[in-house]
Amino acid sequence: MKETLKLIGNTPLYRIENTNIYVKLEKFNAAGSIKDRAVLGMLKKAMEKGTIKKDSVLIEATSGNTGIALAMLGAIYHLPVIIIMPETMSMERRKLIQAYGAELILTEGAKGMQGSLDALASLQKEHPNYITLSQFDNPDNPQFHYETTGKEILEQLPDVDIFVAGIGTGGTFTGVARRLKEANPNIRCVAGEPKDSAIISGHQPGPHKIQGIGANFIPANFDKELADDVMLISNEEAIEETKNFARTTGILVGISSGGNIALAKRLAAYYPNKKIVTIAPDGGEKYLSVLDFD
Repeated sequence: MKETLKLIGNTPLYRIENTNIYVKLEKFNAAGSIKDRAVLGMLKKAMEKGTIKKDSVLIEATSGNTGIALAMLGAIYHLPVIIIMPETMSMERRKLIQAYGAELILTEGAKGMQGSLDALASLQKEHPNYITLSQFDNPDNPQFHYETTGKEILEQLPDVDIFVAGIGTGGTFTGVARRLKEANPNIRCVAGEPKDSAIISGHQPGPHKIQGIGANFIPANFDKELADDVMLISNEEAIEETKNFARTTGILVGISSGGNIALAKRLAAYYPNKKIVTIAPDGGEKYLSVLDFD
């Protein structure tokens, strides 16, 4: 086993002081986000199936963290990587992808993730050796969260009552929710999405500032049957909680993490005696150029 892979998973479950809210801190994975898990799981399966050949080039459309994780794993396995992402993603994310040696292609920000996916499809038609892990519809994505993230949460907090997480690819929510409900069907699982792009709730997609969730389409990896409820989070609420969490706990997390924590706090107001688990998908270091901490 490659040594760096030992640094993926088994992240801490942090209890916010004087609350029943527990936050899975995924910034402590090797490349700094929860996507390390999903990409590792999908890459391993692709290797086992023989999908990846000697001349293969890995290419992926991503809002950032999947690209960083894939770039890292490409470096570990000596595989060339191309990442396509919307130009609206933070400068830190772009530089991290390039730091691991991957090629970066930016698409029009107004088109969201769909613009990056369209560019990926076009390039794959031109280059048959370009292989995508298809994070939005690859079942190995939620499966690895089922096997690792969900399993760890149950080991760390066996009596969890509520799980809440924003929907990006749907992999984290689907994998974790499936594992939790398998252990206890009474666990309430709540999906979150941006207020300005509440497509799961039946509204029109639109631009928003919560990088990492709200892809402007409903991903195939999101199993809506596992969601007992869907909650909306505003840009302002997510950003404010990101700042608040840093200044009250000393832990700097990303914007989608702030959104998840804000949703968990809202749920805690309704269910004060319930143990609530949420995910902090990454750290806040990637957002210093887009967040005003003054």
